[in-house]
Amino acid sequence: MRLSEPFELDLSYTRAMMGFQLFNATPRDILLVGLGGGSLSKYCHRRFPQARVTTLEINPEVIALRDQFLIPPDDGRFRIVETDACDYLARDDIQADIILVDGYDAAGLPACLCSEPFYANCWKALATNGVLVVNLWGGEPNRTVYLDRLKRIFDGRVWWSRPRDSRSLIAFAIKNDRYFPQWSRLMTEARQLDARYRLDLSMVVNDMREHPSIDD
Repeated sequence: MRLSEPFELDLSYTRAMMGFQLFNATPRDILLVGLGGGSLSKYCHRRFPQARVTTLEINPEVIALRDQFLIPPDDGRFRIVETDACDYLARDDIQADIILVDGYDAAGLPACLCSEPFYANCWKALATNGVLVVNLWGGEPNRTVYLDRLKRIFDGRVWWSRPRDSRSLIAFAIKNDRYFPQWSRLMTEARQLDARYRLDLSMVVNDMREHPSIDD
């Protein structure tokens, strides 16, 4: 978190994750997996006032630091839930327009959060025009395996971007089986969002268009 701008996204990979707006610009329900320092949760809370923002965090010690990172208190449209995200998303009563997965711990990416059943539960929880966004850090040796799992679950509707100055790979999985990218329109929207919100979505669109497969 940058103290001078505590509600902005300071890291390039978090800005890239906001690329879901290219597919669904007006979400009503945003579900985040992993609280960390709260940057994504805070940004979604401020940027999408029409949306309910729910963040799942398994570690109570991380949640205990929320005030230090200026994370808003729980209210009618913002809450942090102490839970195992894998168990939470296995429920049948969850629905979201956007799911953002950035659930790393000290050992890296937990096996459950990149498993095929977890991705299938994310697909089930998404609304018709829903988008799953997954941060796959560069130290993950099985990123290609995880992308293949996403492609199987989402019937190939998966695109990815490598944010600048980051080792992350951000994957976007689209539930709508009628969706097909119109690159010129996406680029126009990306430039407008970049100008208004200081994001890097033009680079995200370029990556998605120019790199149809991963080459680790």
